[in-house]
Amino acid sequence: MNTVVGLLKASHFGPTMTVTITSLLLATNLWWEGPAFVIAFGIFLGQLLVGFTNDLNDYQDDLKHNRINKPLVSGVITTSQLQKAIKIVAPIAVVINIAGPLGIKGGLIYLFGVGMGISYNLYFKSTLLSPLPYAIAFGALVSCIVVATDRRPPLWLITAASLLGVAAHFANVLKDLDQDLTSGIKGLPQRVGKRYSRLICSGLLILTTLLLNNTHPNTPLLVIGLIAAIITSFAPNKLMFSALMITAVIDVVLLLNAVDTVIGSLVI
Repeated sequence: MNTVVGLLKASHFGPTMTVTITSLLLATNLWWEGPAFVIAFGIFLGQLLVGFTNDLNDYQDDLKHNRINKPLVSGVITTSQLQKAIKIVAPIAVVINIAGPLGIKGGLIYLFGVGMGISYNLYFKSTLLSPLPYAIAFGALVSCIVVATDRRPPLWLITAASLLGVAAHFANVLKDLDQDLTSGIKGLPQRVGKRYSRLICSGLLILTTLLLNNTHPNTPLLVIGLIAAIITSFAPNKLMFSALMITAVIDVVLLLNAVDTVIGSLVI
């Protein structure tokens, strides 16, 4: 049981489930519930791989900074157990995503996004192009589900998802930014610093909210989303991340509403 809990923690369970649930809701809008659950499960497996490779690659740095919240550092699981989990999950993720409802085209698009997430862990994390894998992976996530229904994903959908992904990147780095710099990890957020990372994150969230609201207007959600996005630029860390989550939830709701509204107009 401890090993299972440790593996779930190593998957970055919160973000993994957020992506999985969002995918389930989006797939439900485009499919009936049966295929939607299979799609969500395949996406869950892909997110496991991104989380597992992140913790495995960061293990030495996590040890250096005594991040005992990480299961490898706390000893809940070992590196060999995590490596074994990756070897088991990887082929299952490939089969489920390609042979399942996503089909070959949708499955390959999603797996490409997973590959970008892994490439961030292994390479892009310390480069000026660190936001790129997030932008591509989030864009691929929404695109694969639309493509699987033989429709062409609209530009606004890909753009909104990519903007949200880059915002998540800047927000995620903030908590460890100072430690990253001492370890020589210099992605774009680390190079521009905390202040500008906050402003960039806030700006991207505002753009995402405006874009999605323009596709499916909802004044109350727009106001809440914009206020929360603006708060992320100056609030203390705890309040900042709460505001970030509120904006993310608003944007997901706007996205789902927009997809539901324009689904009939998507190009086949």
